[in-house]
This record gives sequence, structure tokens and C-alpha cells, in this order.
Amino acid sequence: MGLSMRLIRIPRPQTFLYLMSLRTGTELITLSLLLNKVSGFYGLLALLTGLHLSPLQLSMYIYSIVALIITILLSSHIRSQSPFHCLALACFYILDSVINAAYTAAFGITWFLVISQHHSDASGNKAPGAGGSTIEDTAGFTSPQYNVSHVDVSVAPDQGVAPGGQAVAVGQPGFSTTASGPSLGHGVLQPESISSIITICALWAVRVYFVLVVMSYARLVLRQHLAAISRPNTAPHTGGKSATMAENPFASHLPEGRGWKGQLGRLMIEFGKSYWLGSEEGDDAWMNNAQSFKRREDGTPSAAPGVVERERRRRSGTGPPPPMPPLQAGKYLRVQDAADGR
Repeated sequence: MGLSMRLIRIPRPQTFLYLMSLRTGTELITLSLLLNKVSGFYGLLALLTGLHLSPLQLSMYIYSIVALIITILLSSHIRSQSPFHCLALACFYILDSVINAAYTAAFGITWFLVISQHHSDASGNKAPGAGGSTIEDTAGFTSPQYNVSHVDVSVAPDQGVAPGGQAVAVGQPGFSTTASGPSLGHGVLQPESISSIITICALWAVRVYFVLVVMSYARLVLRQHLAAISRPNTAPHTGGKSATMAENPFASHLPEGRGWKGQLGRLMIEFGKSYWLGSEEGDDAWMNNAQSFKRREDGTPSAAPGVVERERRRRSGTGPPPPMPPLQAGKYLRVQDAADGR
């Protein structure tokens, strides 16, 4: 059971490309997201040139501008390791990936339909799919004046003119008769479509890895925050209601759980609560290594080895008995008098 759960659990990378820390990887991923969303401005500027955009294309450009603003507001808190902003950045990156996947699927289907129309005998008709008319106008190969695949030239002597000649060009039809009309299956099976599908799949594999890196960094920030607000040198899972779940850092009685940020933080934690707060083997060592790395960067000394050893013995039950509760002033005097023989 434990092996099967470990195989199906969400991967949690501890470094970025095995070369950089998660914070550096998150910063680079956020920078690529910013460059991607800047294209929304150029899309809206295209409207000033008279380019016709479908409602789906217009909505994508408007969303890109909104996503650009949100990313700018959240990216400034990556280095400060704010739990709320890092968690919000991870959730927004997941949401943006889902929205981009929907747009990619919609425009990809339209593109394959345009390809199918080009290779079928349905030339002259309007390209199907969302934004098909815009793709058809800008593709450069659809609805040509002469739809031919090759030209046969026949040369014959010209009567009355000795040195001249007469050439006749005969065009062979360029469409395929295998499909009566544009279809998705016919467009996907074209040679140029296979390379497009492979490229899209490779890029989305990279995107999935980026999502895992951003999520792992947000999870690390949450656990470091829990370790900071809890008792020193103790595991963050001791404050929750369950032994395998850490305490919610956005709980109403904690500083981060106040106001609308606390409500939004609790809502984001609920989606994937076992991932954000669940205990896994190696989490404590990973967090301690990250904390020691941060201490080396800041120049602050780490905890003394003796304190860590005493805490370990106390948690395992092999340490000294707990100290007696402090006595009041009057009781202390009576004990002292009895010790002196009075």
C-alpha cells in the first residue's frame, strides 16, 4: 500500500534541473510567464491595424493582460518568501496552465481543420473552427488562386516564327480526393501535422515540470513558515489535528489567517490539502537543509547541536524527566526553611 501511494503521489522536485535551487527556478519560470503574457499587448495593438479577431482570440489577449498584471504583483514576493503570495503564485500558475491548455486545444483543432481543408476538395469554403477565418487569411496557403500540386510544361514549335516556340502549362489538381470535406482526423494525419503535435507535446511536458517546481517551492515556503511560528527544533506536523497533517498556516487564530488574505489562503489550501500540509518521508530533512542554506546566505548561526540532541531525546522519550513546575514565593520560603532545619 505504501509503495503504491508513493508511485501515484505528485512528484516533488527538490531542485530545478538538478542545478539550481527551487527559488531560482521559480524566478526563471515566472520570468518566462511574464514574457509570454506580454504578447497580449501586441494582440490588442493588431486591432489598430484593422485585423479581424474572433471572440475567442480577443478573449485570449484580454486574459493575457490580466494574467500579466497578476504575475507582476505576485512575482515580487518570491524572494521575501511570503506564504500567501507564494501559494497564490503556485495556484495561479496551475490555473493559467489549464486555461492555456484549453486555448491550445481550441486553436489546435482549428488549425488541423484548416490543414484538412487545404488538402481536401472543399476549397473555397469558409474555414471551420474558432478563429478559422483569421487563420485562413494569414496562413498563406489556403484558398489559393490556382490549387495545383505541380505544373506540366509542353513545348511545341510556333507556326510562322522559326526561332520561337509555344509553351502550354497544364496544372494538375492539388487536392486529395480521399476526404470529401475538412475533418479533424484528416488534418491530424497530414505529414506537417505530426511534427506540430510532437512539438506541442514536448512543450507541454516542460510546462508540467514547471508547474511541479512552482508547487514544490510554495510547499517549501509554507513548511518553513510553519517551522518559524512553531516551537524551535520541532517538526511542523505536531501542531495539527492529525499526526500526518501540519497545521494550516492560514488558520483563523494565526496572524496569516486574518482578513481576506486568510480566507483566500484557507480556500487555496483546501485544493490539494494533503499535498500542501501532508507529511512525507524526507520532508523534514529537505526543509532543514533549505533552512540551513538560508542561514548560510543570511549569515545567521544555526542551532547548537546540544539543543537538537536534547529535543530528539525528549521526543523519543529517553531524555530526562520534565522539570517541576515553579513554586510560588511563599511555598519556596517554607521549603527553604525546612531544608535549613527551622
